Amino acid sequence: MQLDITTEQQNINFAPKSTMEEVAQNVRMVLTTLKKTVPMDREFGVDGELIDLPVAAAQARMTAEIVDAVHRYEPRARVVSVGYEGSEQDGELQAKVRIEVDGT
Repeated sequence: MQLDITTEQQNINFAPKSTMEEVAQNVRMVLTTLKKTVPMDREFGVDGELIDLPVAAAQARMTAEIVDAVHRYEPRARVVSVGYEGSEQDGELQAKVRIEVDGT
């Protein structure tokens, strides 16, 4: 089963009702956490220093970061695709990650 995950902040559910909900929440946590901000695991998350790169370069590097981080921190999910929403003029770039969850 495939699911789209965005970087939109959501409340944490401490008792997810399904594996899919749990995996989606974990992937969202990886996407919304900046590296070096988690004590005891400074590599968790994605690199925030990409923000000053040109949009095309930022998208390419961010895609690689997302695929690596999801593979490392949520092995039940496989990244199928990464897309971006937002505009260069607004200075916002929101990732939309499509994942496939093993065993669902």
